Amino acid sequence: MAKKIALANQKGGVGKTTTSINLAAALVKAGKKVLLIDADPQGNATSGVGVDKSELKQDIYDVLINDVPAKEAIVKADKMDILPTTIQLSESEVQLVDLPDREYRLKNALLPIENDYDYILIDNPPSLGLLTINSFTAADAVMIPVQTEFYALEGLGQLINTIELVRQGLNPELEMAGILLTMYSRTNLSKQVEEEVRKYFDDRVYTTVIPRTVRLSEAPSYGQAIIDFDPKSLGARVYTEFAKEVMVQYG
Repeated sequence: MAKKIALANQKGGVGKTTTSINLAAALVKAGKKVLLIDADPQGNATSGVGVDKSELKQDIYDVLINDVPAKEAIVKADKMDILPTTIQLSESEVQLVDLPDREYRLKNALLPIENDYDYILIDNPPSLGLLTINSFTAADAVMIPVQTEFYALEGLGQLINTIELVRQGLNPELEMAGILLTMYSRTNLSKQVEEEVRKYFDDRVYTTVIPRTVRLSEAPSYGQAIIDFDPKSLGARVYTEFAKEVMVQYG
C-alpha cells in the first residue's frame, strides 16, 4: 500500500510545489511508483510536470465533487502519474461544505488505487481549508516545508494544531513526517533560522536542506523536475539525497 504524504504550509512561497514535484521525480528515479496529486487550485504542480491544463477532460475537481473515479482522472506526466487540477478547483471549497463525508472525499477516492503506488504525494494550497483537511484525512503523514527566512516559524503552531485536530477527530493514524528547510542561502539569517527550527523541533527536522538556486526556479517553466532539467545541478543532487532520506524513513 502506498505511503501517502501531504505537503502543507498555510504560508505561500515556501517550496511546497517545488518539493512535491522534485521529491516525486527523485523517488521515481529510485525505482518507486509515484502518484503526485495537485490539490492546489493554482495548479502549479500540474503545469510544473508538463501537463497542459487546457487539454484535461477530468481532474481532481471531478473526483472530489462529481465522484469521478480517481483512476479516470489520472494522467501520465513523463515518468510519474499525476492527478491534475485546474482553477475550477477553487470552487470546491464552497461546494464541499454541503457534500456528504466532506472531509473524506479524497480518502475515499484513493482507496481503489492505493495499492498501485509506493508513494502518493499531495501538494496542498497555502490555506487550512477543506481541501487541506481532505488531504490530511487521506494522508499517513504531513511534511512541512519551511522557508529559512524571517517569520519562518510564524503560523507553524496553527498548522501543527490543525494536524492534531485532524488526528483526534478524522484520522488517528496521521503523523508528522518532518520539517524540510527550503530556500536556504549562505546568509546569517538562514543559519539562524535553521538553528532555531532544529532547536525547537529537534529530530523532526530532516537532515537534508534545500538550497535556493536559479536552476530550481527555472525548471517548472520547462515542465520538468530539476532531476530531468539539469541532472548535474545542486538542486538535482540535493533532492536525490532527500528522496534517499524519505526512503530510509518509509521504505
